[in-house]
Amino acid sequence: MSIVKLTDPERATWLEALKGWQMAEGKDAIIREFRFADFNEAWGFMNRVALLAEKADHHPEWFNVYNRVEITLTTHDADGLSMRDMELAKAIDDLI
Repeated sequence: MSIVKLTDPERATWLEALKGWQMAEGKDAIIREFRFADFNEAWGFMNRVALLAEKADHHPEWFNVYNRVEITLTTHDADGLSMRDMELAKAIDDLI
């Protein structure tokens, strides 16, 4: 099964619908930063995202320092953004 890269109009439509996600600089990806009360809350969020990602078989690139979590989504098999990224971003938004 081939994963299809999103068109520019599809990206624009999805980015309007998603909360706080934006195009990443220097790569065909979307990125969002989340801030929490403390490390424990950030880690709990990361655990919930990990379960979503595993179920979707689509795993984020992420960075965590104390109460901050930065998530980058891209589909390496499509060499850029695909519906898999947008669907996972929406699922992550639904956790907040």
